[in-house]
Amino acid sequence: MFEAENESETDAKCSFVPIKDSGGVVIQSPDKKVRGYQSDNMANETDYPPTLKISLSQKDRFDKICEVFHERFGSDPEFYCRAPGRVNIIGEHIDYCGYSVLPMAIEQDIVIAASTNNTGEIVLLNTDPDYREFSTKVQNVDIDRSTLRWYNYFLCGFRGIVESRKLDNAVGMNLVLDGTVPKSAGLSSSSAFVCCAGLATMRANGLQISKVELAEICTRCERYIGTQGGGMDQSIAFLAERKTAKHIEFNPLRANDVQLPDGVVFVITNSCVEMQKAATSHYNIRVVECRLAAQIIAKSKNKEWKEIRKLGDLQKNLGVSLEEMLDIVDKELKTQPYLKSEVCEILGVTEDELKDTSLSDNTLHITSFKLHARAKHVFSEANRVLQFAEICGDNPDGAVKLLGSLMNESHASCRDLYECSCTELDELTQLCVQSGALGSRLTGAGWGGCAVSMVRGHRVADFLSKVYEGYYANDPQRKVRVQESLFTTQPGSGAALYIP
Repeated sequence: MFEAENESETDAKCSFVPIKDSGGVVIQSPDKKVRGYQSDNMANETDYPPTLKISLSQKDRFDKICEVFHERFGSDPEFYCRAPGRVNIIGEHIDYCGYSVLPMAIEQDIVIAASTNNTGEIVLLNTDPDYREFSTKVQNVDIDRSTLRWYNYFLCGFRGIVESRKLDNAVGMNLVLDGTVPKSAGLSSSSAFVCCAGLATMRANGLQISKVELAEICTRCERYIGTQGGGMDQSIAFLAERKTAKHIEFNPLRANDVQLPDGVVFVITNSCVEMQKAATSHYNIRVVECRLAAQIIAKSKNKEWKEIRKLGDLQKNLGVSLEEMLDIVDKELKTQPYLKSEVCEILGVTEDELKDTSLSDNTLHITSFKLHARAKHVFSEANRVLQFAEICGDNPDGAVKLLGSLMNESHASCRDLYECSCTELDELTQLCVQSGALGSRLTGAGWGGCAVSMVRGHRVADFLSKVYEGYYANDPQRKVRVQESLFTTQPGSGAALYIP
C-alpha cells in the first residue's frame, strides 16, 4: 500500500478488499458534473470536495474501519476521507516536464477515519497490522527524508495544508487508515494517502479549499519526502469523476473529460515487482535529465537557460511544435551520455553551481546523463497524449486499434528511451498483447509495478484466463497475490468526505 518502513516492515503487505463503487448520496457540496476544472480564484461551491453519506455498498468496509477506530480511541469517527488510486492510460513521465497526461481514477482507494482531539497530537493507526501506530505533536511535525516511514505521507499532507493556510494552532487528530491500492505498484497509493491526509486536515481545521487548490497543495507537499513529481496523481485524485477519464493540463491546472470508447475494458496487471519511488533515485534522475536537456538546448539557442526548468517551458520559449522539438533534440543533443563535467563545461558552471541550478539532493552522485533519449521520449509521449485525446473525441473508424497502437508505442518508448521498464513488465505487456489486448503499457513510474491493457469487452474473460496462466499460475509468489494483481477497472470518482 505504501513504501514500507525500515526494520521488519519491508515485506509488509496490503490488505486487498475489493469494493464495488465509491459513490454515495450527496448531502452537501455536490460535485457538479462539468466539462472541466480550471485553476482560478473564482471557485464555486461545486468546485469543492463533496460531502457524501456512506452508501450501502460501502457500509461493511466503513463499519470495520469504525470498529478499529472505536477500539483504539473509545469513540466513533467524526468523519471519513477517501482518495482514489489512479491508472495513467497514457502520458508517462511527462507531467513534471509540463505536459498533459490522460489518467483515470480507479475504485481502489485510501480511506481515513478521523476525529479531532484535545491533546494536540496526531495519532495514526493502520488497519494493516504490519504498519505500526504513530503519534507526534502537531507543533513538532518532522519529515525525515533519510528514513522512509509509512506515516510520512500523512505528515506531507498535513504539513501542506498547515503551511498553505499558515495555521499556528492546527488541531490534533485521531486517525485510522485503510487502503485497497496495492503498494508500490504504480497505482499511486502514496499520493492517494497524501491527498487523503490533506483532506482530513482541511476538514478537521474547519477549512474550505477547492479541489484544484488541494491538488496543487498536495503536489507541492509530496516533495517534502523528496519526490519531484509533476502533479498528475494529485490532480486526478481530486478532479476524477465516474465514467470518464481526464485529460489533465498544467500551468494552470485544468482537467477535461475524455470519453473512452464503448466496448473496451481496461485491465490492470501487476508485475509483482515493487519499486519504492521515494526511496530510490531512479525517478529523480529522470527529472534531472529532462531538466538538463532543456537547459542545454536553451543555452544552444541563446536563451536564459537558468530560468528553464522543464522541457515544456523550453518549447513555449522557442515557440515551436512538438514535432519541431523532436528535430531540435536530434540537432542539439548527442545520443551518447553526457558526463557531469561535460554538462558543467557546456553550461559554464562549476559542479557546485550545477547542484543549485539543476540537480536534486539524491542525484548529486550521478556522473553521466542520457539527455537525448529522455527528451525524445518526453516530446513523443506528449504528442501521443494529444493524439489519444483527439481520437477519443472524434471516434473515427478503427479508433480502438489506433488507441491500442499509441499505448504500445508508449510502452516501447518507456522501455527503450526512458529506460523505466523492467524485464518482468516487458514480459507482461508482451503477454497481454498476445492474449488479446489492443494495447498494453506500463503505468506509473515504472521499474516494476503495473501495466494497463485495453481489451475488447467480449474478450475480457479469455484475456484474464490467458494472462493468469501465463504470468501468475506457475509462480507461487505471484499466484498468492493474484486477487490484487489482475483485475478490470473503470473510471472512478474523486476524493470526498463522508459522514457516518
